[in-house]
This record gives sequence, C-alpha cells and structure tokens, in this order.
Amino acid sequence: MAVKSYRGINPTLGNACFIDESAVVVGDVTLGNDVSIWPLVAARGDVNSMRIGDRTNIQDGTVLHVTRKTSLNPEGYPLIIGEDVTVGHKCMLHGCNLGNRILVGMGAIIMDGATVEDDVFIGAGSLVPPNKRLESGYLYVGSPVKQARKLTDSERAFLAQSADNYVMLKNDYLQQD
Repeated sequence: MAVKSYRGINPTLGNACFIDESAVVVGDVTLGNDVSIWPLVAARGDVNSMRIGDRTNIQDGTVLHVTRKTSLNPEGYPLIIGEDVTVGHKCMLHGCNLGNRILVGMGAIIMDGATVEDDVFIGAGSLVPPNKRLESGYLYVGSPVKQARKLTDSERAFLAQSADNYVMLKNDYLQQD
C-alpha cells in the first residue's frame, strides 16, 4: 500500500483498516476503524484535510480530494465522510461533506461544498453540484442530481448492511495477508 507523508503530515489509520496495495493515501487523511480502501483509489489530503468515518468503504478507482484554503474561502473545502458509507466504484468526491449511512452509486461525482445528510442513496452516474444539500431519507438521481423519492424501510436497512458487508470482505482480505 502507498501511504505517504506530505509536508511532514502522515495519514492516520484506525484499527483494522484495509488499504489495497494499489491505492494511494497521502497527507492529512484520517481513517476511522474498519475502513476499507480498495484497488486504485487515490485519497489525497495535501491542500486540506480528509476524514473518513468508521466502517466506510471506498471502492475501486475512486478519487478523493480536497480544496485549498484561500483568502476568498479561508477554510477551503475539506472532505468529510461519515460512518457506514459505501462509495461505489469510480466515484469522485471533492471537498464535500457526507453524513452517515450513505450509498454513493458507481461513477457519481460530488463537488465542493456539497452536503449529503444521513441515510441517502445517490444513484449511479449522478452529479451533485457545488454547495448542493441533499436532505436525509431520499434517493437522488441525475445530472444535476434531483430528489427522486423517499427511501423505503428496506433501502434504509440496506445502507448499514452494505457497510457491514464490506467490513466482512476487508476482514477476509486482512486474514489472507
């Protein structure tokens, strides 16, 4: 695995994390417990911070980045991802804030300043524009993303189950090493 320092700041890894050897995690990145980072993920906390919560999984080919602090935006846009989040294959998350129990569908893009509240599904290929807020409890789809409908009880339950499934899978990978 490529866990690298940037300007003397090293990534911080929680307990029982899995980072695939082809992934790159750089700089001010903090991973919670049981986080999994799958093949070809780039997580670059070089110009701002990145926090990924417990039991979250970042799937193959996803790019995670942040926006630098400037005089016009003194805090910049860090990347904050909550607990029990499933980020599908080949997504791009840039300087956004995701709550807990979220599924980000394959190929989705979430841009600077966007906020995704807890218990949300984002459909594959969706684009969440800068500074957009996605309200808790809904499915969002499209480019740009639009609220489609309320989540069913079984969909809400699946959000935590998806995270659990990836914790079990990463544990299998860790046992192989």
